[in-house]
This record gives sequence, structure tokens and C-alpha cells, in this order.
Amino acid sequence: MLTAGVGARGGMGTLSQRRLVTEMKILILGGTAEARELANRLVAMGHEVTTSLAGRTQDPKLPEGKLRMGKFGGIPGLAAYLRVAGIERLVDATHPYAGLISINAVAAAQQAGIPLVRYMRPAWEQKLGAEWITVETAAEAAAALPPNADVLLTTGHTGLEQFLERDDCQFVVRTIEAPAMDLPRHATLLQTRPPYDLNDEMALMEREEITHLVTKNSGGRQTAAKLEAAQRLGVKVIMIARPVYGPANEVADIEAAIAALDLSG
Repeated sequence: MLTAGVGARGGMGTLSQRRLVTEMKILILGGTAEARELANRLVAMGHEVTTSLAGRTQDPKLPEGKLRMGKFGGIPGLAAYLRVAGIERLVDATHPYAGLISINAVAAAQQAGIPLVRYMRPAWEQKLGAEWITVETAAEAAAALPPNADVLLTTGHTGLEQFLERDDCQFVVRTIEAPAMDLPRHATLLQTRPPYDLNDEMALMEREEITHLVTKNSGGRQTAAKLEAAQRLGVKVIMIARPVYGPANEVADIEAAIAALDLSG
């Protein structure tokens, strides 16, 4: 919607009033701090922003603008929502391991004929001297653990049962939300929320005598300290690689995301 300032007598107003503002209807597939920050910036710029959350996290920090909770119903449902709601820009700012929604976003944006921007934090890179094993799946990560390993598991709920089948290992399972399943005797739940600092991560690994850290390559600063702690303490890292989601205009910071949205219309 294109608007312009109008003076009190019906003519054009001052220079500041005459600024043209193109208000865009933007849907952000959210659930990350990056999505929340982007929504807040776009709302402050005068755009109509709706953030969609999957609804898995209790008491999430909410962004400015409108909010939508729950699933869309696959590619047809998301494409239909984009058309009916008149969405002009789609942003996938979900977690790097959100899975199907990121795949669906590519196809739905194409069907609806609107631009898609994928705003994803950069992946962590292995530092010189760090002991990493990179695998593709949770099953491969579980299989890579040696017998009698003491494991800090930070991969979330997905694939948890595959790790817990390894009753020859001991697990500290760190999650934001408690898993639906009961943990067996060889696993302990540590329910906390990031950010984590280096001293606390080192203290945890030393206290629990951790030998292996299993994590996803989520990137970002809030949970990166565990990798530094592991390197300092000689803890081996089993890293689950990011999935491939298909073509999109992918950016790694908020300024690049705003530029990629091409909000000038």
C-alpha cells in the first residue's frame, strides 16, 4: 500500500510528510532469536508482519506484529495461506534443523509467486585442534559413540530415542522443553535455556565427566561455548550436519535480510 503525507489544507505537506512509504505484508516463519529481531525491525519500519510459530516451545519470547501458531498443512496449505492473506514477502527464519517447513517454504513461495528469503545463522566451523566427527543423521551419531561414553546430548527431541537405545553409554540430555518420553536409567535430563557461557559449560563437562558432545550445527553465539569448552577439555564432538533445503536467497545477518527483501516494492 502506497501512502503519502497530506497537508492540513488538502495539499502535499512538508518534505518529511511527503516521504513515500511502501507497506509490505510479510510472513516470517519464526522460532529463533533472529526471526524475532527481524520482525521487530520490520514492524518498526512500518510493515505488516506476521510471525508463524510451530507452537512446540512453551512461553516463547514473542515478536512485535501479528502472530500465527501451528502448522499450515504442507505445501498446499502454506501456498494457499500466502495467496489468501496477500503476503508479498516470505522469510524462512526457522531453526537450521526445522526440517519440512523449510522445504515446503521453497515450493509454496514458487506456487504463490512471491520472493523467499532464507535468513539462517552461519554454521559453526571446526577450529584447528578440535576433535570433530561429522555425520548426516542422528542414527549415525548414535552409532559413532564408543561403548562406555559419557555423553552431553544437545540435539533436542528429534531422534532422542535412537541415542537412548545405547544403554552402554551414559547421557546428560540437555533440552529447553522436557521430552515427552520418560528417560531410562542411563540418562539424566538437564532442562535449561540458552545462552550458555564458557565457564558454565566447562564446569558441566568436568562435573559429569563428559567424554563426548553430540550436537547439531545450529550456529550462533548463544550455544557456541560448548564447542570451545569441548576443545579445551579434550571432549570429542560428534556434529550432525545441516540438511539441504533447496534454492532460496539465503542471508546470514539481519541487514542482509532486510536488503534481500527489496522493500522498496
